[in-house]
Amino acid sequence: MSKKNILSMHHITMQFGGVVAVNDLSLKVDEGEIVALIGPNGAGKTTAFNCVTGIYEPTNGKIVFNDETILASSPRGKMKKLYLGEYAPFNIKPVANTPDMITAKGIARTFQNIRLFHNLTVFDNVLIAKHMRAKQNVFSATLRLNYKEEKRMRREALELLDMQGLLQYKDDIAKSLPYGLQRRLEIARALATSPKLLLLDEPAAGMNPQETEELTDFIKQIRDDYKLTIFMIEHHMDLVMQISDRIYVLDFGKLIAEGTPEEIQNNEHVIDAYLGVVEEDA
Repeated sequence: MSKKNILSMHHITMQFGGVVAVNDLSLKVDEGEIVALIGPNGAGKTTAFNCVTGIYEPTNGKIVFNDETILASSPRGKMKKLYLGEYAPFNIKPVANTPDMITAKGIARTFQNIRLFHNLTVFDNVLIAKHMRAKQNVFSATLRLNYKEEKRMRREALELLDMQGLLQYKDDIAKSLPYGLQRRLEIARALATSPKLLLLDEPAAGMNPQETEELTDFIKQIRDDYKLTIFMIEHHMDLVMQISDRIYVLDFGKLIAEGTPEEIQNNEHVIDAYLGVVEEDA
């Protein structure tokens, strides 16, 4: 029985002036998988993530999430917007979404450079993310009509911190945590939005070997505990090969290989473009 497709990118191209960062990229991620996107620095990996999450509007292509087109280029190569006051031609359906709208649909992400609210507590970092699913408005919040919902969100934030091993740090300022725990907090904050698909951008960056080993187990655990699908960028090949179901390889914005970890390890094009370079540097 085949797995349900949860994310697909169709012929995505992202061009900045004369520079093509992503060139005709097509890939798919199925429900429950851990899929890795690898390649040398500057290959276009984070640009591809930024397209999925609505930070960039690609020059061309279409992205489908959970059977819904969340982004697509128009016949003229321009992106269609959902902002009020902007109307696409009557025969073109507007399907470009803002980052917050895409998060609300069930896609969450972390960043290569940790982006926490550094001067807030660990607890407040997670609680803020819980508000993504809140049903309150300015009126109900002002009159405290939403106190039951607020109480529920605070309880769920504490439960999430407990499950991620962060409860003892709940009152600590985020920037005071060790680097590995800051990474874990960023992932916990993403989980607080109740995603179906979690994008991890170099989660092992800056970690020591012990932290990386713990992260490997942690990613598997959250995939199983939260019934997540995980799409990640990572340079740490031991981690990638241990936990990935499938791997896509980018080089200069173009897809040069895809397959299982074993297939990628034995692919001559990948060895020449990426893996061989890593071994030589080592």
